[in-house]
Amino acid sequence: MDLNDHRWTQLRGGYKELYDPRPAVRKLDSEVDAETVWDELWNELHHQGDIGEASYAAIIVLVDIFRSERLPDWKLFSLAATIEVERHRKTNPPIPEWLVDDYASAWKRLAILASNALQSASDFYTVQSSLAILALANRAYRLGALINWLDYSELEEIVNDKLAWCDLYTDASEQIVFAEPAPGGSSAN
Repeated sequence: MDLNDHRWTQLRGGYKELYDPRPAVRKLDSEVDAETVWDELWNELHHQGDIGEASYAAIIVLVDIFRSERLPDWKLFSLAATIEVERHRKTNPPIPEWLVDDYASAWKRLAILASNALQSASDFYTVQSSLAILALANRAYRLGALINWLDYSELEEIVNDKLAWCDLYTDASEQIVFAEPAPGGSSAN
């Protein structure tokens, strides 16, 4: 997607107001104050279930940033999953026709990035957001939405209520899943 395209200035974000994500994306690409940039992108591209055309366009360029050997932050996966889920909300706009092919390509690359990130993930958020991306990329929208929206305390509650986790399983079973990868990239279990 051409970052010089005049249509960038005509896109709306999550507040249904004009929002051009290019300056924030450029900062993220140069790794300048990444935490603040992610906060801005989250706030501007998604607001209480609302997204806009800028949300779709931003995903395309964000995925382009991580095409190289640079590992994506879990925030990319979580934001992309949120936008993809909300894309199906009846009150949100469809992907503009001129972005459809680029958005589809970005999602194919995003699934590869998520799969690769999952191979070496050692933290809950990377595992969770990567799995959400993989579910959504395979059109398992309800599963992807559920994975993306659950926080750790909700997950604890569900597995305890439905699976009696605390009664039947040891804490060690979770530690293996999130252990650091063994040398050579293979899992330690």
